[in-house]
Amino acid sequence: MSRTNRTPARASPPPPSRLVLLADTSTGQRRMLAVQLLRANYRVAEAASLEEAKAVLTCCDPDIVISDWYLAGGSGLDLCRELRGSGRTSYSFFILLTSKSTKEDLAAGLQAGADEFLTKPISGAELFARLSVAERILTMEARLRRTNTELQQAVDRLNDAQTAMNLDLRDARVLQQRLIRERTGQFGDFHISLLLRPAGHIGGDMVGFFPINGRRIGAYALDVSGHGVTAALLTARLAAQLSDASDQNLALRMSEYGLYDACAPIELMTLLNRQMLDELRTDAYYTMAYADLDYLTGQVRLVQAGHPHPVVQRADGRIERIGRGGLPVGVVKDAQFEEICLHLAPGDRLLLASDGITDCENPAGQPLGDEGLTAILRTNARVHGPGFLESLSWSLSNYINSSRVDDMSAVLIERALPGSAAPAVS
Repeated sequence: MSRTNRTPARASPPPPSRLVLLADTSTGQRRMLAVQLLRANYRVAEAASLEEAKAVLTCCDPDIVISDWYLAGGSGLDLCRELRGSGRTSYSFFILLTSKSTKEDLAAGLQAGADEFLTKPISGAELFARLSVAERILTMEARLRRTNTELQQAVDRLNDAQTAMNLDLRDARVLQQRLIRERTGQFGDFHISLLLRPAGHIGGDMVGFFPINGRRIGAYALDVSGHGVTAALLTARLAAQLSDASDQNLALRMSEYGLYDACAPIELMTLLNRQMLDELRTDAYYTMAYADLDYLTGQVRLVQAGHPHPVVQRADGRIERIGRGGLPVGVVKDAQFEEICLHLAPGDRLLLASDGITDCENPAGQPLGDEGLTAILRTNARVHGPGFLESLSWSLSNYINSSRVDDMSAVLIERALPGSAAPAVS
C-alpha cells in the first residue's frame, strides 16, 4: 500500500485533565502558578479569599488544592479543614504554600489535613514534583475506590444469594421436620416420644418409629456425619427407607403367610452398611441405634452402631447403659454388629439419645457427658413422654448457656405402670 493510500492513525484523546483550585490572595502569585498549570494540561479555578475558595468547593470538585497559608478572611489551614470536613467521597490532594518552616507550623498543617508543603518562592521543578506525587496518590485512591465499589457490589450479590439460600434452608427445615409424621405413639402399655432439634436450618439427625406387625414396633435414632445439605439429604433418604410405608421400608419383609415381618436388627444394620459402601459411595457415614420392640411382652432386640449408649431407667430409678458402642454405618465393609436383648418391665423406659446431647459443652468447655444425662433422668424421673423431652431440652439449654453447635435428637420408649395414664402429648 502506498503512503498516499494509507489512512492516517487517529491519536487517542488525552485523558481528562484534573481540576486544580488555586487559593491565594496575591493575584500575581495566582497568575504565575495558573499559567504553569494550564501549560501542563490542568484545569484551574482561582480564589482570592477563603470565602471564594469555599464557594469553589461547593460548586466544583477539585482534585488538587494549592493554597497559600494566608488568605483573605482566614487561612489555608481553615480551607484545608473545610475540605476534609466536607464529606466528599473522592480524595483531594492539598498542597500548602508557606514561608514557615518550623516544626510546629508543619505539624499544624499536617493536623489540618495538608498532604504536601511548598516553600516560597516556588520553583517550577518543586511544583511539578509535588504534582507528580499528587497524581500517584489520586490514581491509587481512584483505583482503591473502584475496587471497594466492586467489592461492595460483590458483597451485595453474596448477601442476596445468602438471603435466598436462607429462605430455601428454612423451607428445607420444615420439610425435614415433616419427615417425622408422628412425634408420639401409643402401643399397648408402651408410649414412644420423639425429639428432633437441628442446630442450624437443617441437620443430620433423624428419629422415627414404624409398626412391624400386630405386636412389634421398630424405632430408630441416627446421626449422619456433618450438618449441611449432604447430611440432610442422606437423612431424608434413610427416613424414607425406614418409614411406615411397608413397600419402601428396608426393615420389613413379607413372610411366607403373606404378612409383614421384620428382619433381625443385626441384619438391618448389615444391609444399611452394605448400601452405604456399595451403592451410595459417599464419604459420609452415620451412627445409629435401632430397637425392635415386642410391646406385648416388653422384649427389645437392639443394635448399637457407633451411636451413644442407649440408656435404660428402671422403675426403681436405676440407670443402665446398654451396648459396647460398635462401628458406625458406612465405615468398614464387613463390619460386625452386636445384637442386644433386654426386657422393659412396667415403669421402665429406654432412651436413644444422639451425641448432640451428651457432647454439648458449658461455657467452661465441659461436656454434659453420661453423668449429666443421668442427673437429668433422675431429676425428671416422674416426668414422662414429650414433657420429659421438653425438660431435657430446657436442661441442656441452661447447661450450654449459648447456641447449640450440634443437632439434638432422642427416642424415648416408656412402659406405663398398671393403671397409670398415658403421657400428655405436647
